Amino acid sequence: MKVRIGIGAAGHGLSPAALEGLCTSLVDHRFDSIWISEVLSQPGVDPLVALGWLAGRLPALKIGTTFLVPGRNVLRLARQLATLDHLSGGRLLLTAVPGLPRGGERTAVGVAPRDRGRVLDDTLPVLASLLRGEPTDVEGPAGTTERVVLDPLPVQSPLEIWLGGSIPSALDRCGRLADGWLPAMITPADAALGKERIDEIAAEAGRSIDPEHFGVSIGYSFHELPEPMGAALRERARSDDLDAIVPVGAGRLRDLLEAYLAVGFSKFVLRPLTVEGTWDAELDALERAVGDLQT
Repeated sequence: MKVRIGIGAAGHGLSPAALEGLCTSLVDHRFDSIWISEVLSQPGVDPLVALGWLAGRLPALKIGTTFLVPGRNVLRLARQLATLDHLSGGRLLLTAVPGLPRGGERTAVGVAPRDRGRVLDDTLPVLASLLRGEPTDVEGPAGTTERVVLDPLPVQSPLEIWLGGSIPSALDRCGRLADGWLPAMITPADAALGKERIDEIAAEAGRSIDPEHFGVSIGYSFHELPEPMGAALRERARSDDLDAIVPVGAGRLRDLLEAYLAVGFSKFVLRPLTVEGTWDAELDALERAVGDLQT
């Protein structure tokens, strides 16, 4: 089983030089990829634009994003993703998300939270068909564009699209439509149950998900969390047992990754919730804590 660890960065408050420096340090410390999430209502760079810029400057770097599907023109989205993978030489990693259902994202995404699951169900098959280069009918507000064929196509064939989420409908959608699963804020025990459900649904749909295509996005800190941040995380997790899903300290982070590995999860995106000092120092400490787990 190949174990890979990517690093999540918010892209907020980083100058071009700092962002490039972060990614150079990431490569130097032998981490797998940089991940930039898409959150419309908060400060931060646009992930597809930023990843395209980084891919051109750092040819050894894999680039990943959790990208919004609701509220987008699927044909334009397919062309953007195909172009980025094509121009980066096949280095794009993707997890599709419906968008946060609270705060500014409740309205910024452009689709009500209650309708986003349906949008994912409708959009993902069309997006996958386009990215495979198949003639695809694309329906939109102005009518249907018939038999669209993308050119250029992604280098990766297929360009995999993973999904997140851990509620029952999200697990079922992953089993029916996704190439992999990357949840967040989930215990190893619940992750194991989710994986079991996804595999069951996939089998019912006459398909399977590669056993190595299960991972977790983990917010962590080497330092005690400020109380406002801890309170916000507990509210999001709907649990007072934050330590079970948000590790604080190098030992706790390693223990948690080993617990996920034990239940069949091998791909990780680690998101520093606090960075005291330089990114190079943060990644050096992270490499010492968990870098040897990569295979």
